[in-house]
Amino acid sequence: MEVSTQVLLLVSAALALCRAAAARPDSATANLDAATMAAQELDRVASLPGAPSYSYAFKHYSGYVTTDEQLGKALFYWFFEAMEKPDEKPLVLWLNGENFMGERWFGQAQELGPFLVKKDVPELELNPCQLAVPGLSSGCWIFIHEHVLRNRSTGRQFHGWFQRFPQHKMKEFYIAGESYAGHYIPQLANLIVDENKKASRENYINFKGILIGNAYMDGDTDLQGIVDSSWHHAIISDTLYATYLRSCNFSAEVLSRECEVAMGQFNVLHDLIDIYSLYAPNCERGYPDFNTSFSPQIGPTTSRFDLLRIPMGYDPCTQTYATEYLNREDVQRALHANTTGVSYPYSLCRDSINVLWHDSDKTVLPIVKKLAQEGLRIWIFSGDTDGRIPTTSTRYTLKKLGLPIKEDWSPWFTHKQVGGWSVVYDGLTFVTVRGAGHMVPTSRPEQALQLFEHFLANRNLPSKPF
Repeated sequence: MEVSTQVLLLVSAALALCRAAAARPDSATANLDAATMAAQELDRVASLPGAPSYSYAFKHYSGYVTTDEQLGKALFYWFFEAMEKPDEKPLVLWLNGENFMGERWFGQAQELGPFLVKKDVPELELNPCQLAVPGLSSGCWIFIHEHVLRNRSTGRQFHGWFQRFPQHKMKEFYIAGESYAGHYIPQLANLIVDENKKASRENYINFKGILIGNAYMDGDTDLQGIVDSSWHHAIISDTLYATYLRSCNFSAEVLSRECEVAMGQFNVLHDLIDIYSLYAPNCERGYPDFNTSFSPQIGPTTSRFDLLRIPMGYDPCTQTYATEYLNREDVQRALHANTTGVSYPYSLCRDSINVLWHDSDKTVLPIVKKLAQEGLRIWIFSGDTDGRIPTTSTRYTLKKLGLPIKEDWSPWFTHKQVGGWSVVYDGLTFVTVRGAGHMVPTSRPEQALQLFEHFLANRNLPSKPF
C-alpha cells in the first residue's frame, strides 16, 4: 500500500543535517526567488556518514529556522521529501514525546525514518520495514524538537519553516507523534486553529488533523491506568495493588506518604523489565548514560511526570546504537550539529531540562474537546503492550471526554489477522494496535503504516480479513 504524505520532521537544536549538492529544478521550486532557493540548498543533505550510497533517491533537508533572533532561539528540522511527486503529497510534522527530553532523534533513527543505525557498527542502513513509508515512497515528513514547542510563543513562530519552504505552505498539513506529544500536539493544534481564524492568506496553514500514539493527555487517568494495567499484566501483587487503591489519590496536589512508598516498590519491579514494551527484552549491552537516568519512575520525586521516561524500541538496543552514531564528529559536522561548540556529548535525554522546566498542564482534555468541536480530524492510537501510557490509561482518559459513540468497539484487520480494535466517537477515533509497545511504528511497522494511511485518507480501518 502506498502512503500519500510528506512529513515535516523538526528535531532539536543539537543536530543539523548536511550541505547541499545542486538541486534539480522541479515544479515545486520553479517559482521560488533566488534567496529562498539558496537557503534551501544550504540545508540540503548531500551525504551522510555511513549511509548507503543508493539512499539519495529522495531529497532531504535539515538545518535551523530562527524563531527569535534577539533571544537566539531556533528550531532544528529534518525534512524528507517523497520519492515520487512530492509536490502533490500532504505534509506531516512528527513529534516524539517525553516531557523533559533534550535532543531527540527517535522518530528518524528508531521509528519512521528511512535510516536506521546498524546493530554492531555506528553506520546507517535503509529501514527495511519502512520502504513504503512517506519519507521514501510518496510523501514528506518533518521532525521537530519538541522541547522548543513547549514555549507557547514558539507555535506562532512555526511559520518560519514555511517561509523557508513556501512551496509546501498550502499542502494539507497534519501533526502526528506519540507519548508526551499527547500534551503539546493538542496545544500546538489549538494555537494553529485559533491563529488561522485571523490569519491572512500568506500566513494561513492548511491544517487538517492530528494523530497521537500512546498519548499522555490527563495526569489523573494516566497514572491510575498505569497502576491498573500493571496489576492486570501480573507485574504488581494483589497486596501492592490494594495499597494503591487505598492510599493513592492521583487528583491530589500532594500524594500521601503511603502512596509514595508504594510507588517506590512499583519502580523496583519495573526496573526489571522494559515498561515501554512489556514483553520485549532489555538491552544486554546496556544503555548510554550521559548526565541522565534511564530507569523508569512513577511518582512525585521530582514531579509527578517523572513516569515519562525514555521509551525503548522493538530492538531494545536501538537507543544505544543511535547515541553512538550521533556522537561521531563526522556525523555532527554533516548534520550541521553542535555549531556552538558545546562541550558535553550528545544524549537522547538530559535531566537538566527537567530541573529547569516547570511549564506543564496537568490535562489537555478541554483542548482536545474543543478541537473535536472545531471539526479537526483526531485519531488516538495505542500499542496494547505498553506499560507506561497503557491502553487502560487512554480508555479512562477518553471516557472522561464524554463524547458520544458513533461506532462501538470492533476489530480491524491486517490481512487475515486482527490488527487491533477501534471505536469511533463523535469527533475522535481511537485505535489499538495489537502487540505493539509504546513506540508503535518500531514494534509493529506494517500496522503503523496501515493506520497512518487510513488516517490521512480519513477512512476506517478494514473491518474484515483481506
